[in-house]
Amino acid sequence: MGVASGVLWFLAILLAARQAVAVLQLPRDERLTDLETWTGPGGVLRVPGPLYEDGTFTGTPFAWLVLKPLTRAAEQGFGVFWTFGTLLLVVGLGFLAARLLPGPVSRRTALLAAPLAIILLVVSLPVRNTFTLGQTSILPVLLVLLAFLPRVSSRRSGVLIGLAAALQPTVLLFVPLLWLMGRRRVAAISAGAFAGCSALAWALLPHDSATYWVNHVAGAGLGLPADSLHNQSLHGLLLRLGLSGLPELALFGVLAGTVAVFGLRRAAHYAKDGQLLLALAMTGCVAVAIAPTAWLHQQLWILLAVVGRVGRRQADRRVWPVLVVMVMTLSSAAIVPTTKGIRLIGENAPLLVAIAAACAVPFLSRTSPHWDRPVPTEYGQPAPARYRWIPLLRFLRRPLSRPNLLLELLLIRVCYWAYSYVRISAAGARGVAEEHGRQILALESALRIDVEHAFNSVVAKQPWLEVTLNLAYTNLHFMVPLALLGWMYAHRPAMFRWTRAALGITTLLALLCFWLYPLAPPRLMPGLDFIDTVNGPQDLNSPEFGALTDVSNQYAAMPSLHVGWSLWCAIVIALLARPLWLRVAGFLYPLLTTVVIVGTANHYLLDAVGGSVVVACGFGLQYVLMGRSKEEQELAGPQEPEGAAGSMDSKERDKKGTAGSDEASASEKPQVPAG
Repeated sequence: MGVASGVLWFLAILLAARQAVAVLQLPRDERLTDLETWTGPGGVLRVPGPLYEDGTFTGTPFAWLVLKPLTRAAEQGFGVFWTFGTLLLVVGLGFLAARLLPGPVSRRTALLAAPLAIILLVVSLPVRNTFTLGQTSILPVLLVLLAFLPRVSSRRSGVLIGLAAALQPTVLLFVPLLWLMGRRRVAAISAGAFAGCSALAWALLPHDSATYWVNHVAGAGLGLPADSLHNQSLHGLLLRLGLSGLPELALFGVLAGTVAVFGLRRAAHYAKDGQLLLALAMTGCVAVAIAPTAWLHQQLWILLAVVGRVGRRQADRRVWPVLVVMVMTLSSAAIVPTTKGIRLIGENAPLLVAIAAACAVPFLSRTSPHWDRPVPTEYGQPAPARYRWIPLLRFLRRPLSRPNLLLELLLIRVCYWAYSYVRISAAGARGVAEEHGRQILALESALRIDVEHAFNSVVAKQPWLEVTLNLAYTNLHFMVPLALLGWMYAHRPAMFRWTRAALGITTLLALLCFWLYPLAPPRLMPGLDFIDTVNGPQDLNSPEFGALTDVSNQYAAMPSLHVGWSLWCAIVIALLARPLWLRVAGFLYPLLTTVVIVGTANHYLLDAVGGSVVVACGFGLQYVLMGRSKEEQELAGPQEPEGAAGSMDSKERDKKGTAGSDEASASEKPQVPAG
């Protein structure tokens, strides 16, 4: 445990240092750009006129009074002071979040919570945005967490929350939370402290205070347009959907009121249950949803909701934290494809997660019997090694139960996004890719297998054959593997896990090949008269492939993943299918795919060989990691649930492999968010 803690602390320090260096290495006019509203030529520190005259300054008048000395120091220190001050705030926030975890806290949690919290904070989009722009949004969150520490007096708690609300008005939502929790004295002190700070600012800056609180209704309308994608509030969503004017304001009022009432009541319930950090995160999520504007640097509350426990099965516990971390660390394109129709979900993912956390996700109560003892995952015994010279990694256990579907979909989506990103990034220079194409053609000519041009010409002259191969090329590549994965998930969960890992290793090896050996496919080789039957004639200097032009690497021909994935399908069918005709069909599928890729001029024949090699390596490495792939080996033998010993003979396992798993799914519905 000490080693794990040390590794996490080292990683936290490394990430924090990298973030600070990345900001300070930027030119002065590109780093901490939001500080320009304070220290720039037209910043509020230099211009004697109204604070909100040009609309760039969006803080409260009290924030100007308090932070003015700090921004002067930031100006004099070229941002060094501000950057390291922000870093200290992040570290302090991580320690406070660890302190507010519901007790009793195990020794393992006590050692790992703080560094893990700091790591998540540093890599999150709100904190990265805060570092880059020079925002102050971490300070209100820190003040609120300080106010709710166990040994802080009522007076200090109220003053801290009042100060935080004076800096960021949406923090006032913690006043009704305190009231619902029964801490009415603290609620009254908080409201009084906020009123006192705002009155002080009003006395010193009457015109600016009137502009902020009256003309702009707590800052609404300042900064970027409210319908910007950066505004992750209900108001911003409704504007992006095309609503405006009085109907939009009326609908926003109804939705905001519903979220506020329901979310605050739930937050108070979890606070009384002893889950104080979760209650604070839920209240912050309500603030994000109902505020007129909720910019990226104000969405830190959503990340804190990661502490909620969801689901009775051990396999379901990871879904909510994975979803929250994905939304708060990755771009919208990594979560949901940018396809028209569903793109709206990805663009508004932070808002949807905030509303789900506040109003919908059924977090477990500490009184639940599954709080500390979730239904364990069943594991098979380590597979015996067939060859003594192959060292199996026996510390990797073999889960036999069906994984959580939502978690699988999330991971598949992120892995495919990462695959696409690396595949695009691996694009080499056109000249290098074409030179590699000539090398492949020369080798095939020496081997007397250079059949691509002749066969492509035959396909182009036969309309029925061209249409058939084009349809097969564009549709089967994804449909068949997804269908097999879906069937195994429903009927052979243990086999699903094993083959999914082999497919992942295969794809990673292919990405490495794309990076090291960019290769122009036949259709992009100049002067060879290949016909692109799928996309039509192309300008080789600026090829156009429809919607995929900007999101695909056209020089990733070696190896052919069309052949690789089809061969993976054939192996899976051979392992699972009993009818001979089905095994024969599976064997013919990669052969058909080879015909398709060559006939459409998308690959060379040697690309198909490369695809077969990476599949063989994928299954081979999977064997090294986990052992044999036979289904009976995975389903046989005694089971070893987490923390307990158990046994079941192979006949029982066969009978319960599907029915029992389906029965478990029906009786133990995973409590995960719908979105």
